[in-house]
Amino acid sequence: MDLLLIEQQAREVVSEVAGLAQLRPGQLLVIGCSTSEVAGKHIGKAGSKEVAEALFRGIFSVAEEKGFSLAFQCCEHLNRALVIERAVMERSGFEEVSVIPVPSAGGSMAAHAFEKLTDAVVVEYVQAHAGIDIGDTLIGMHLKHVAVPVRPACRKIGEAHVTAARTRPKLIGGSRAVYERTAPNQSCT
Repeated sequence: MDLLLIEQQAREVVSEVAGLAQLRPGQLLVIGCSTSEVAGKHIGKAGSKEVAEALFRGIFSVAEEKGFSLAFQCCEHLNRALVIERAVMERSGFEEVSVIPVPSAGGSMAAHAFEKLTDAVVVEYVQAHAGIDIGDTLIGMHLKHVAVPVRPACRKIGEAHVTAARTRPKLIGGSRAVYERTAPNQSCT
């Protein structure tokens, strides 16, 4: 397993998705990740601290460069709770829960993020502006409405399938609603 390649692939995917989603400083990107799947094994069966480290380096470097925030989703044993920085939790009004992710309950990626983030906390849910799912971990519950698929050029990190989404505001109104700022003013009669 080539850990440098995994780090590079993670960096490329995160950078591309951040661009496609037009993530701005302070916005939130949720990462769901099975290190088992990245290593070519069955999800939840072969977690890897080394794979988590490589992924984290690639993911975190892009977030740091572009200024957006990260949320690392835990596994189903922690109800897919998320590891985030305390400052993000406080700024966003999320509520902290009492648990420390470990590889066997939370997953290797979330456990590693909990160790590496400056002031990590765990929250039950977020409403992220975009997300990347590495290894089919099901991140949709943590995206704002409405999720729109984005297709990064790199569809695999290691052996894991990669999917991604951005979000957009809900379209409300009806046949007379205007959704583009460039449209001329219309009067309601």
